[in-house]
Formats: sequence, structure tokens, C-alpha cells
Amino acid sequence: MSREFTFSGGPVKRHWLLALVLITQLVAVRFAQQPVAVPQPQRSPTSSSQKPEDVDVVRITTNLVQVDAVVTDKSGKVISDLKPDEVQIFEDGKPQKITHFSFVATETPETMPAPKPKAADRDAPPIPTTALKPEQVKRTIAIVLDDLGLSFESTAVVRRALKKFVEEQMQPGDLVAIIRTSGGIGALQAFTSDQRQLLAAIEHLRWRPNGRSSILAVPSYEPDQITDALNSAEGPSVPTDNPDISRNQSLSVGSLGALGYVVKGLRELPGRKSVLFVSDGFQINDSYTVQENLHHLVDQTNRSSVVIYTMNATQLQTLGLTAADFATGYDPFTTAPANRGQQQIANRRANEFNLQEGLDYLARETGGIAISKTNDLSGGIRRVMKDLNSYYLIGYRPDESTFDPRTGRRMFHKLSLKVTRPGEFIVRMRNGFYGTSSEETASGPVSPQQQLVAGLESPFGSAGVHVRLTSLFGNTAKFGSYMRSMLYVKAGDLTFAEAPDGSRKAEITLLAIAFGANGDPIEQITGPASLRVPRNEYESFLKEGFVYFLTVPIKKPGAYQLRVAVRDQASGRVGSASQFVEVPDVKKNQLALSGIAVTTAPNAGSSFDPLPSAPSNRERLLERDAANPLNSAALRQFRSGQILRYGFMVFDPRVDKATNAPQVHFQVRLLRDGQVVFVGSNETINPANQTDVKRLNAAGAIHLGANITPGEYILQVIATDQLAGEKHRVANQWIDFEIVR
Repeated sequence: MSREFTFSGGPVKRHWLLALVLITQLVAVRFAQQPVAVPQPQRSPTSSSQKPEDVDVVRITTNLVQVDAVVTDKSGKVISDLKPDEVQIFEDGKPQKITHFSFVATETPETMPAPKPKAADRDAPPIPTTALKPEQVKRTIAIVLDDLGLSFESTAVVRRALKKFVEEQMQPGDLVAIIRTSGGIGALQAFTSDQRQLLAAIEHLRWRPNGRSSILAVPSYEPDQITDALNSAEGPSVPTDNPDISRNQSLSVGSLGALGYVVKGLRELPGRKSVLFVSDGFQINDSYTVQENLHHLVDQTNRSSVVIYTMNATQLQTLGLTAADFATGYDPFTTAPANRGQQQIANRRANEFNLQEGLDYLARETGGIAISKTNDLSGGIRRVMKDLNSYYLIGYRPDESTFDPRTGRRMFHKLSLKVTRPGEFIVRMRNGFYGTSSEETASGPVSPQQQLVAGLESPFGSAGVHVRLTSLFGNTAKFGSYMRSMLYVKAGDLTFAEAPDGSRKAEITLLAIAFGANGDPIEQITGPASLRVPRNEYESFLKEGFVYFLTVPIKKPGAYQLRVAVRDQASGRVGSASQFVEVPDVKKNQLALSGIAVTTAPNAGSSFDPLPSAPSNRERLLERDAANPLNSAALRQFRSGQILRYGFMVFDPRVDKATNAPQVHFQVRLLRDGQVVFVGSNETINPANQTDVKRLNAAGAIHLGANITPGEYILQVIATDQLAGEKHRVANQWIDFEIVR
């Protein structure tokens, strides 16, 4: 028996297509596959290594200034056995008494690069990964790509290096974001452990012709540039305003601003964080604006426990004259400008030095490493990852004058560290901070909107209100491609007030943003809503919760993400979730799969309709039904002994010209902790009774054994088109779910 509950008020922006699209075509079929017993997965031995407790890496208060530092010998080996009396710390050149001293090791075992698959396994898809929980994170790495300062040549090199990092160097427990300085927060710029999402972000890295860099990493000389070089060689000239210099300074400030935004966002994440800033460089010069932005950026990194590593993407370059330089019309044997060639080379070398200076400064002032003068960018990334494994925490009690506000201007205080133990040592640490305590600079979310945004931006989601988001890709001939989402909300986490008639009412605020393939928001919905529940349904409603439906039309194929946050207005508790969806191009006539819907049913023979139809003009729907498997499809929680049922669609299979029928079969796998625990048999999709041979319905069922281990699992579907060519015959899709006791 289906019950409907009032959901009034509602969002103020209505650009969403919230009508229930015909997703029932995905799964509204009977299951031909018989239930299969799932073997009990073997328990793996418990690892003796433990993740260190989260520590306050950097603290700047009126009672304590604590910073992190890395000490190595001249060969780069980390020194891990220093004692407090072997270290001196200085503030503005004055020695300070060390009150806090410790060494933190966060070693992550290195894994070997994934071996190339054998010829027979080349069609096998990669094993998907589930989202990390906060306690599982070992390294937090933001890779900031300065596409405002990358040349066309460097962009291609960086794209290859980053792909290699994601596919071969990422470790379990790595939380990574790939962020462009030219764009805001979006689907391709969120922290994740999902390699699919990171690779999609890398694919969307593009050269920006309006940036600071040209096509070549080292720009060629044009005739006017050669003339300028000659004039410079022949003697001083009257200075003139150069619009290119002003423009480059503005773009440099833009890159630093984007970097500061990332650093500020990292502040809320636990432990020691790192930023890898990849650029062709920027000049510090004498611009007060650039220098002031650099000082503030260094201060932000200190307070956010962030270390900035920089990488010069230009690689090793020939700084002499090349075939790309335009030198026609100049006689190298004339005596007047005899040094013009040397002057051009000198100018080019000076420019490269100045560009690297900005990258060196960022790394030096924040305790990181500047990677430059190498053609092995992948090796540079590997060196950065290794450097993140250990550090010292050193603190002292500051003088009152450090935080004296009477001057009206907060002063920037320089920090330095000296190792007194005999020998040669290299010290890298944060080299300064502003005289403002962390309590003064703290800007926690205070308004309801700020709380929602904070929950939306968190890579882990907020848990004040338990929510679960399930987003599926689908496509119909009538509506085209869309992203269909079910948001489960645990009603017991909301605050209900009793009305005179005995019904209960809760007030919530919803914020949902869908980010497109370019990282920009494509749809947004926000606003308050009221939830009313009849008296006789209240107890069961609290227990079962409710589901909110969202459908977003997709115009272009690519990577998308939906992020949703719900706030209980009475208590201020916030819950949030996000889901990444890849939308294939169904117009390419290549095999593709929709999202997978999963649910339970009392037996394997009944029809499967997890998303029942609703009036097309409904903008929101709250529904609960104890007999209908709606909640299990959104919540994705199952128990041992139940029958897990799944449904999906197959798009664009090849059709046999003789029979006008496709030949597609599929296989399912269950995975836990990255290990395959069950492999189903090959099932052929029967084209009979299909209304559209280009959109095939497929479904199946798996019996979850009574002894199956509780935990997070992944259901993966691998479909094969027997009539397609070797390159496009396999497609795969997956969805995660949980088995509870």
C-alpha cells in the first residue's frame, strides 16, 4: 500500500526536470535468471599497521605556534631521530623555546605499477573503487593545474604524466582532486578516490589561448621581439607601459587566487595536506599586488596545514636560437648589432629564470619541493608523493607582541629552523605567518546557507542527517539522455513538531547542484520545504524514511556530478551526499550501459519496478511503501539471505542484418575491498518482447547467502556485443551497496 506525504513550500528555482522519466524501461521486466548462491567471502588477516591518529598539524594561537618541518641529509634521506635539543626555531631572527616536539610517520606502502593485461584480458574493465571514509584517508592531495599559465606544448605533457600518476601511482587511502585555476568547483574538481572521475578531469584539461603562455613552452621570437632585443642591446631606452606585463600580472594574481581558494577549502580536511601546483611558472617581479597575494597565500597554507609542491611543466628546453625563431632580415656578420643573438638568448634565459622564481618561492615558503629541469614529470610526481610520508611537529609559546593588534596592521613574522647536530642537513618548513590567531581567522559556517554549502563541498559528506544518493544514467527515444537520482533521507534524524490534529511537521532546506562535464553548474535547486506526516503513519515513517526524486536532462556526453545537502531547520543538522555519473555518447552507435538499479523482492519471479510512475507535472515526490522495494533501491542496504535484484539497459548494440536482432550477453561480479568474491555465469539478453532493439532491457537476481560478510560491496555488470568490432564490443557499469546485519 503506497502512501504519499505532503511536501510544500519548495525550491525557488525550477529548472529541473523532476517528472518521472520512463526509467521503468530499465527494469520493468521479469527476471529470467534464477537466484544464485553467493559463496561466503574469506576473511583476510587483520593488518598490524595502523593509520596514525589525526593531529593538529599547524596551530597559530596566542598560546602556541606549531608548524611542521621536514629534515633530510644532503642526499634527500629523511632524518627521523632528531631530539628537541638538536633543533632551534627562530621567529623574526629571535630564538624561541621549543615546547612541543614530535616526529610523525605516515608511510604508505608503495604498490607496483599495474601489469599490462594479457591479450585475453584486454576487454576486462578496471575494478571500481568505493568512496573513502574520513578514517581511511592517508594522503590528501590537491593537484592544481595552472591552465592560465600552461602552454599548448606543456598541456599535452602534463596530461600524460597525470594519467600515469592516477593509473599507476595512486595508493589506497589517497584522496585526490584535480583543479584548474581557470574554473570553479565542479564535477571534475572534487576530492575523490575514484580513478574514473580523476581521469575524466585530466581529459578535460585544455590549453587556453588567452592565458599567460603561448603554443610553445619557450615562445619563439617574432620580428618585433628581435627589434626590442636589439634596442636593449644597444643601450637603455625610455621605459613604456607594456600591456602584456600588466595582463600577465593580472593572470598571475588569478592563478594565486585560485590556489588560495583551494588551500582555504583544504583547511576543513583532517591531517597534513598537500598541493601540487603545475605551471609554466609566473614572475614575482616588483608588483606589490603579486607579492602581497603571495604573502597571504603562504599564511593561508600555514593555517590550513598545507604544503605546496610546485612543478615546472616546461621540461628541459633549448634556450638558444631555434628554427622557430624569426630572424629573417638580420645579417649576423654586421658589426653594429653583433651581440643581438647573445642578447636574445640572455633575455630568454632571464625570462625562464624569472618564471621559475615564483614556483621556487611558493615551495620554499611552505615547506615543499620545487620540481624543475626534468623531462620525467611522472618521476617528479613520484618524488612529491614520497616526500609526504613523514615530518616533524615543532611548537613554541609566542611573545605577546606577536599578536599585538594595537598597531592596526598584522605583521608578517618570519620563521626559520636550525639543526645543531653535526653534519649537513636540509630543512624545509613554513617560513612565516601573519600575527593573527587561528581563533580570529576562523570562519566556520554560521548561516543556514553556509552550513548547506559546507556540507555540499565536503568530500566525505555531512552526517548530521543520514542521506543516501543514488544517481543513474538513462536514455529514452523521447527524452534523450538524463541523470535520474533518488535521495533517501532518514526521517528519524529530522525534528518533527506535533500539530493540533496529531499529525507531525518538519521543516527542511534542500540545496542540490548538478555540475556538468566542464566543471560548471548546469542546474541548481534550493529552498525551504515542509513535510507533513499523518498521525497513524508517523512511527513507521520515522523508521523507513522517504525518498526525494530528481531528474536532470543531459545535453552532452561526459562526466557529471550531483551534490545534495539537506538541513533540518529546527536542529541545524545537515546531511549531504554526492554521486559521479559518466554519460556516454549514445549517438556514436557504440555499446553502452545505463546505470544499475538494485532492490530486494520477496521472490525472484515477481516483476521489478523500483521507480513507480507518477504524474508528469509533479515537481517533487515523497513516497513510502513498506511493500514496495522503493526504499531499498535508493538506500542500497540489504541483509544476508535476501534476494538482490538488479536491472539496467543496453544501448546501441549491433543488429544482425539477417535476423534484425542483437546478440548481447552479460556477466555480473560481486567485489568486496577490491577483490572479486563472486562471478556469475554468462547470460544472453533475449531480444524477444523488446520494444526497441537499440535499448534493451536486462535484469537478474542474486541470492545473498546467509553467511555473507557484512560490509560494502560492488555489483559490476560486464556486457559484450558479439556483433561489434574488437574495440567497442565490451561495456561495463557498476553500483555500490551495503550488506548489514
